[in-house]
Amino acid sequence: MTDATDDGADRAAGEGPTPTPGIHHVTCVAGDPQRNLDFWVETLGLRLVKRSINQDDPGTYHFFYGDAVGTPGTSVTFFPWTDLPEGEVGSGQVSRTAFRVPEGSLDYWEERFDERGVDYDDREERFGETVLPFRDPDGLPVELVAVEVPADDPTTAWTAHVPESAAIRGFHSVTLWIDEPERTRQLLRTMGLEAEATATDAATGGERTRFAAGGPVGKYVDVVAVDRRGSSGRGTVHHVAFQTPTDDDQAGMRDAVASMGLRPTQQIDRHWFRSVYFREFAGVLFELATSDPGYASDEPLDALGERLVLPGRFEDRRDEIESGLVDVTVPRADGEFAAHRAD
Repeated sequence: MTDATDDGADRAAGEGPTPTPGIHHVTCVAGDPQRNLDFWVETLGLRLVKRSINQDDPGTYHFFYGDAVGTPGTSVTFFPWTDLPEGEVGSGQVSRTAFRVPEGSLDYWEERFDERGVDYDDREERFGETVLPFRDPDGLPVELVAVEVPADDPTTAWTAHVPESAAIRGFHSVTLWIDEPERTRQLLRTMGLEAEATATDAATGGERTRFAAGGPVGKYVDVVAVDRRGSSGRGTVHHVAFQTPTDDDQAGMRDAVASMGLRPTQQIDRHWFRSVYFREFAGVLFELATSDPGYASDEPLDALGERLVLPGRFEDRRDEIESGLVDVTVPRADGEFAAHRAD
C-alpha cells in the first residue's frame, strides 16, 4: 500500500465548489419486491424509511432503507423490476457497496448469514480495515466493514431485528470499476475528495485508489482499474448519490462538473431531496442530492415506511397506481417502534 495524499494538492485552497461530505444514498436494481424487503429489513436489520414508487416508472416500487431516522448517508434504495434479467458487474459501474458496522460484530454477522443462508466470502483486510463481502438475494455485491463508531456518530441504529452492537451504521464506501480511471479520479478531486492510499485490489489484481470526503458517514470512494464488460440488471447498482446539502452547494457542484465537459441535468425535485444527475467519464451515473426536506417531511418519524407515499403529482393517480403494484408485507418485530432495544 502506498500513500496518495499528494493528490489533494490539485485543488487550490478556497477554489472550486463546496466539497461533498460523502455519499447520500445508493440506488440499486432488485427483482421480487417481497424478497427484497425480507432481506434488507429482517436479515440486515435496516429500517424501511420510505415506501414509494419510481417517479420515472410509477408502476414500480421504490424502497428506501436506512437507519432509524433516515440520516443522509445511510439510505440504500431499490427499484424492484421483476421482469429484468440478472445483471453483471463490469467496468463503468459501482461494483461494491459497503456499510459500516461496529468493531467486533463480524462474528455475529457470519453466524447470522449461516443461519439465514446468505452467500458470503472470507473476510479480507483492506486499508487497515476488515471487510466481509456478501451478496443479497439478487446477487448484488455488498460488504460490511468493521469500524470504531464514535460516540458522536450522526447515525441512529435501528434495532428492531439486529442488536445495536452489530447494527449497520450507514455507508462506508462504494467501489467504482473504471477502465481508464484518471479522468474519474480528477472528477472526484473536483468534488472535494482526496486520494489517501493505493493498493493492489485482491479481487481483480488492478490498482485500487481510495478517495476520502470530509464527512463522518459514506466518506470513501474506491476507484479500481478494471477492463471487464458488464451489463445492467438485477443485482447491480443504478446510481450513487453524493451529498450537496444546500441548493447553493448543489449549484456550485453542478457548475464545476459541467466545466469539466460533463452534462449534468437541471435540478429535479425528488420530494425528499432535490437532485442533479450526470454520467461521469466512464459511464457511472452520479447524482447530487440535497439534505432537505428529508424522509420525515411527509410522515411521522414513528410511522416511516408504513404506507405507500406518492409524491404530490402522483396522488391523483393513487387508485390506478396501487392497483398495479403487488401487495407486500414489511417484516415486523416485537416492539419495533421503540427507539432502541437492549442488546
